[in-house]
Amino acid sequence: MWFLLYGALGAAWALGAPGFPWGSGDPDGEISLLNWLTPGPGGWAITAFCLIGAGVTFAVTRSAMPVWPAWPLAAVLIFVVPDARILMGLGYTPLLVVGPLFGWAPEGLTFADAWPWPVVNQVLCAAGGLLLAATALRHRRRDDCRCATDWTRPEAVARWGRLAVYVAVAVPLFYSVTRWSWGLGIPLGVSERFLAEGEAEEPGIWQVGAYLATAGAVGCVLTLGLVQRWGEIFPRWMPGLRGRRVPPLLAIIPAGVVSIAVTVTGMSYVRVALTGEIDITMWGTWLPSAFWPLWGIGLAAATLAYHLRRRPACPHGLPALSTTG
Repeated sequence: MWFLLYGALGAAWALGAPGFPWGSGDPDGEISLLNWLTPGPGGWAITAFCLIGAGVTFAVTRSAMPVWPAWPLAAVLIFVVPDARILMGLGYTPLLVVGPLFGWAPEGLTFADAWPWPVVNQVLCAAGGLLLAATALRHRRRDDCRCATDWTRPEAVARWGRLAVYVAVAVPLFYSVTRWSWGLGIPLGVSERFLAEGEAEEPGIWQVGAYLATAGAVGCVLTLGLVQRWGEIFPRWMPGLRGRRVPPLLAIIPAGVVSIAVTVTGMSYVRVALTGEIDITMWGTWLPSAFWPLWGIGLAAATLAYHLRRRPACPHGLPALSTTG
């Protein structure tokens, strides 16, 4: 259904309907891989892509073909269409919601600024890719007689899942340390002139950066829950919930969304760094971000490990993977 609806939207853009979200329709799209698209050819290309996607989805759900053709289609929607602005929107949204209560929301920033239509479109495309991936996974598991392979057995999952969590915690903490330093006026990895000019151009910018770094650090703590008991059973200090099992999707959905956003953002930063001139003395502006793809992959792997531990019993009658306690 998603492919049919979005394919119709592509045809409408090709025929002249407003709202084409790339190229001339995206004034801030210079970081997008699809910024070269134009409404005419681009709209018809979208329609063709969606017709292929609809055909693959139909065939997979009818077990008329293997699921592997779904993966490249899902990858395009999840990793090629989105760019770094999704993570920016996710970071600024809590600030826009809570900030006004304390009088420290960024001046002039609105939800329309954080989530312009081209970025909302990226979210819709990523959602379509996730729906396709979920469909492929569900039907692969239904048609596969193996309930666990070597890498999905409990002891293996516990091993690589814990390593993935360590990676997903270390990388953002490195980033956070630099942004906290800037918020305190310490030129870690940059020059004092850089901090002064940034503050003069956008007052409060380094404090906002420190807030985003703190949000990332909070995310690190939550990431630890993917391999801790309190990530599966609500802890005692949570009245009304303590002792109850944590719904798996409560952890899987946000962790999955952030892993995608971080990976895409990291790829954008790496691409910009490789095509531009890197100043080694200003390593704070690019080095922490260069590791973000590793952060995204680590978080995605940790989320997958959490899912494997907590998924329902195998449909072929064998037990599901056990939890880690």
